[in-house]
Amino acid sequence: MKIVIPGGTGQIGGILTRSLTEAGHDVTVLSRRVDQSMGPGVRMVRWDGRTRGSWTEEVDGCDALINLAGRSVSCRYTPANLQEMMSSRVDSARVVGEAIEEATKPPRVWLQMSTATIYAHRFDAPNDEVTGIIGGAEKDTPAYWSYSVDIARAWEAAQEERTTPGTRKVALRTAIVMSPDRGGAFDVLLRLARLGLGGAVAGGAQFVSWIHDVDLARAVDFLLTRDDLTGPVNVAAPHPLPNRAFMRAVRAAWKVPLGLPATRWMAELGAFAIRSDTELLLKSRRVVPGRLVDAGFDFEFPEWPEAAADLVRRVRAR
Repeated sequence: MKIVIPGGTGQIGGILTRSLTEAGHDVTVLSRRVDQSMGPGVRMVRWDGRTRGSWTEEVDGCDALINLAGRSVSCRYTPANLQEMMSSRVDSARVVGEAIEEATKPPRVWLQMSTATIYAHRFDAPNDEVTGIIGGAEKDTPAYWSYSVDIARAWEAAQEERTTPGTRKVALRTAIVMSPDRGGAFDVLLRLARLGLGGAVAGGAQFVSWIHDVDLARAVDFLLTRDDLTGPVNVAAPHPLPNRAFMRAVRAAWKVPLGLPATRWMAELGAFAIRSDTELLLKSRRVVPGRLVDAGFDFEFPEWPEAAADLVRRVRAR
C-alpha cells in the first residue's frame, strides 16, 4: 500500500515506518523538518500541520493515512504548552480531513492518533470503548487534568466532523507505548530502575496502561485491513497493572533487587527536573482493548513482565 503518515518523525512514527517499510509498503512522512532520514523506503514531504499545500497531492491517491501529528506530551503542562498540545492536534486533524474531503481518490482508511488519557482516572473497573467513562474534572486531581481530556475530545471530534464517505475513520486511543528506543517512556523508567529509584510512585495504586511496540505495529496493521472497524479503538495491552507491580517487573527484568519509592512531592521534583509532568505518572489509566479483542486480535505481549523482559533484552543487545 501507499501510506501517508503526517507527524511521523517521533517515537511512534519511527516504530510504524520501520514496520510498514519492512512489510513492503510505500511510506511518505509529512513533517515540518525534511532534513532528517527516516530510513530506507521512506519519503519525506514538508507540511506545516495547519494549512493545505502541495503535500495534499500525497493524500490524493494514497491507500491509507495514519495521522500522528501533535506536540509531545513529554513537557511541563504550562498553559502555553497545553494550548499548543490542543492546537497542534486539532489543526492537523482538521487539515488532514480537508485534504481527504477534496481528494479525487481519497484513502480507504484514516487512522487518527488519540489517547487513552481520554478516560477517567479510576481504580474500580477497566475502561473499554463501550462501558468506559470519559474523564473530566475528577475528585482529588489537579484541575488541569481535565484539560488533557478536553484535548482528547477535541482531537477525536476534529476527525469525526469531517465528511469522508469513501474513507473509513478510526481513532487510536493509544496507551503508553513501550519500546527500547532512546528517550521513550521505557528508556526513562529503566534508567530510574538502574539507579535504584524504580520503586512505586505515590503509593503505586494507580494503574498503568501500556502497549509493547511490536503489538502497536501489529495492531495498526490489523486496523488498516479490517473494514468492519470504525470509530474509537483502544490500542492497549489487555492487562494494565498498578504502578507498584509495573515497576517491580521493570526491576526484575534488569535484575535490580530494590527500588526506592517516591512520594507525590518527590515525583513533582523529578518531573520538574526532566521537564515533564506528573500526570503521566499519577493518573490511573486502567484501559483495556475491548474492540481489538472482540475482533480477534491476538497480542504477542499481553502481560507486562514478559514485555519488560523482551524490551530489556533488546536494550542489552543495543
